[in-house]
Amino acid sequence: MIAKRKVELWCWIFLFPTLALFVMFQGWPIVASLFYATRDWSGLTADSTFVGLQNFINVAKDPYFWNAYKNSFVFMLGVVPLHLFVPLILAVILNRPRLKSASVYRTLIFLPVVTTTSIVGIIMVFIWGSDGAVNDALVKLGLLDTPINWLGDAKWSMFTVILISVWKNLGINLVYWLAGLQGIPKDLYEAAEVDGAKGTKLFFHITLPLLVPIGAVILLLNVVNSLKVFDLIKTMTNGGPFFATDVVSTYIYRYAFSSEMGLPQLGYASAAGIFFALTISLLAIIQSVLNKRIKGSGK
Repeated sequence: MIAKRKVELWCWIFLFPTLALFVMFQGWPIVASLFYATRDWSGLTADSTFVGLQNFINVAKDPYFWNAYKNSFVFMLGVVPLHLFVPLILAVILNRPRLKSASVYRTLIFLPVVTTTSIVGIIMVFIWGSDGAVNDALVKLGLLDTPINWLGDAKWSMFTVILISVWKNLGINLVYWLAGLQGIPKDLYEAAEVDGAKGTKLFFHITLPLLVPIGAVILLLNVVNSLKVFDLIKTMTNGGPFFATDVVSTYIYRYAFSSEMGLPQLGYASAAGIFFALTISLLAIIQSVLNKRIKGSGK
């Protein structure tokens, strides 16, 4: 009993630095946001006025917030399917033991992941600009008659941001799928091949069913991360043109830190953040319940 308590004590000692950092950089900001959301405060003065739920009411009445809210889900619905299926296809190809230089291909695909997102966004502004490399290549190939302003046209801006986000995060999802594929026992494939199963039959009857649990986790991670997108959109379009790519994160930034709306409105921005955080939390809870059911049915 004493030995068990000593082990538990050492566990808490090793956990303490992580818990302390979590409280400082996650827990306290959440509590502070709840406090500021009930006040009218610019962040530039020491005094603030208690307004109760008025900030939440103002957020709910603002059509620009609901536009950003809708765009967040448009971005999520555009990104998540591609984040799931494209890396899965690449993982199946790169997991073949006979494929030469597979590690080189994996490294090349993973490189954008370790590149700072804001730097990627700034570079992509030039590549996808009206006189950028993408338009130049498409015009020379005869696929376009005139260049397209990919980031300045409301019809194409969201599509362009989604495409770049998929390319940027392709490598991390590839790693997840590869981990799942390498966890499948080879005996199952050998037994199925003895029974005459090949190619797509192996994939749909062995690989895919066994990847469902890890696929559910990848889905949850991508849904939450895509709804929190900020740096890529901020550096590429700043929410434009005409708020076509404005998401909740850029909306909150505009009111909390930018001078576009006059004096900062930290109380209002905190209310908008809490409003959207509740949505993300609800989605995470629903997906967690579904994941448990999927794992239970698999067992």
